[in-house]
Amino acid sequence: MAAVKELLRAEADGSLSFGDYTLASKTKLEGFDFQGDIYKVKTFAEITKVERNGMFVYESVPGTAVENFKASASEISFTVSGMKDAQVTLELEADSEYVVYMDGVNAGNMKTNLSGKLSMSAELAPDKSVEIKVEKNERVKS
Repeated sequence: MAAVKELLRAEADGSLSFGDYTLASKTKLEGFDFQGDIYKVKTFAEITKVERNGMFVYESVPGTAVENFKASASEISFTVSGMKDAQVTLELEADSEYVVYMDGVNAGNMKTNLSGKLSMSAELAPDKSVEIKVEKNERVKS
């Protein structure tokens, strides 16, 4: 999977793609209008971070490229790639439980902290991307 050279782009299917882990220095794009929200991305080899309307959405360390990022109230899905393993953090509903799937395999249940952050590790390599889906576990009361 290639880096997103535009830094942030809207896809025909209503998803977003963002991030360029091949950049040597921090590069950002602000004011990207998508479905009525304003997005900002900062990306390079060490980190990729996305905000929507000034609020945290996604972060990876080191930097990654994300394709087909879709988010709803109960699910987030995307494909991530990078040069090496990455720590991915998402902003979700605070103090809630989610089921995480990586390449279609249930990686287990995870609970967000009081600020709503959920972190996971993705095993990446230059020739390997990972499909991630995070679903809210509706059977568990928060």
